[in-house]
Amino acid sequence: MAENQQKALAGTSPEKFGDFGLASELLKALDDLGYSSPTPIQSRAIPVILEGKDVMGAAQTGTGKTAGYSLPVLQSLLYHANTSMSPARHPVRALVLVPTRELADQVYEDIRKYAKYTRLRAAVVFGGVDISTQTGILRAGTEILIATPGRLLDHIQQKNVNLGQTHILVLDEADRMLDMGFLPDLQRIVNLLPKERQTLLFSATFSSEIRKLAKSFLENPVSVEVARKNATADNVKQAVYHVDETDKNEAVEYLLRQHQQKQVLIFSNTKAGASRLARQLEKKGLKASAIHGDKTQAERMAVLDAFKEGNISVLVATDVAARGLHIEELPCVINFDLPFVAEDYVHRIGRTGRAGATGEAISLCSAKDEKLLNEIEKLIKRKLPLLTIPVFELKKEKIDKAETAGSGKRSERSPYKSVGLEKKSQDPWFDRPYVPEEPSGEEKRPEEQVSRLPKKPLAALLGGKPKA
Repeated sequence: MAENQQKALAGTSPEKFGDFGLASELLKALDDLGYSSPTPIQSRAIPVILEGKDVMGAAQTGTGKTAGYSLPVLQSLLYHANTSMSPARHPVRALVLVPTRELADQVYEDIRKYAKYTRLRAAVVFGGVDISTQTGILRAGTEILIATPGRLLDHIQQKNVNLGQTHILVLDEADRMLDMGFLPDLQRIVNLLPKERQTLLFSATFSSEIRKLAKSFLENPVSVEVARKNATADNVKQAVYHVDETDKNEAVEYLLRQHQQKQVLIFSNTKAGASRLARQLEKKGLKASAIHGDKTQAERMAVLDAFKEGNISVLVATDVAARGLHIEELPCVINFDLPFVAEDYVHRIGRTGRAGATGEAISLCSAKDEKLLNEIEKLIKRKLPLLTIPVFELKKEKIDKAETAGSGKRSERSPYKSVGLEKKSQDPWFDRPYVPEEPSGEEKRPEEQVSRLPKKPLAALLGGKPKA
């Protein structure tokens, strides 16, 4: 095994998982899953972790980071595997910390599959569910614990778990944990761990804050990066559509019907926006649902299961809810809203094109999103293709023609002056959004009743110059 590890460290990538010297129980589980050849991050990380070194691992989302750290962790713990019923024989020896419930559940499912033929126990704890349902599992003992920081501290406070024998710590998606304000919780948890331990930090992106965190928590870490910093996958086709802000709902519907994908994940920046878009798509006859932090864990898991099984074809999600989602062969991701943080763009489009599959990432960009788009392009160090939707270009032309009728020139008040991202005029008539269909009485909101649109249909407005 040592020879294979040195070979990998020297730059010779193992062609099979058996080249790492993994136990037969783990190799059998990988065969069941159809895994034959390791991915680049796995080829480089597994030998280093098996040597007991601290690791900072960076790779594009969907390239197998979970297996990259969990396989060597399981290999290291096989010595402690036993069938005893005593909780004392099953202390927490490896702790995996993740930022969200969905990612915690996904990592747990993956590790459980890899450990299928071993005698090691794995458990997962996260918020949003009754803590008492997790208490019994923890008190029965488990060698590998996957947890979100807040819920883990709750269990520690209730003395349901002890970390005194935890000699392996994994921080998965550490950048997201910092973004979500988990640093104080992480520090409290690390202070409870033995000083002599192995720490592994994995993420799709490495910010300066993450590198500072690594200096505090890791000791002489080996940096394993298989892609340039904040890179996006080459197998994901990316494009940006210029649309007016008030046309975004219609644009999404148009793109969904044109592409006819079986599964599409749409990102919204707000929980209310996600729910509203899902309702509107449902009214248009599309099988859509929303997932966000205001939903209970049971509701979120039910929606996610329905999406994975194909009962729902369109899932509208916020960043927090979507982190950790793993959908096999998800063909398309749509950014209804561009993310406020450019790094989130990398995570979002990483939901598609996983494990070498091809994918498509579409973003809608209005005039107010131009700065966000510039930040994204600066981060990923590339310009994204800028496209237009023909049906909306035709709409712009009709409005321009209506304004110029009898005047011989285009009105400077038009919000559709050209294909680019020009700033909209301050004319109150055009700055009011147009809604072709009035919402039902049940869904109509007070602000919609007061300030939504001119009473005349759009066709009537095209007959002449609008009145202010």
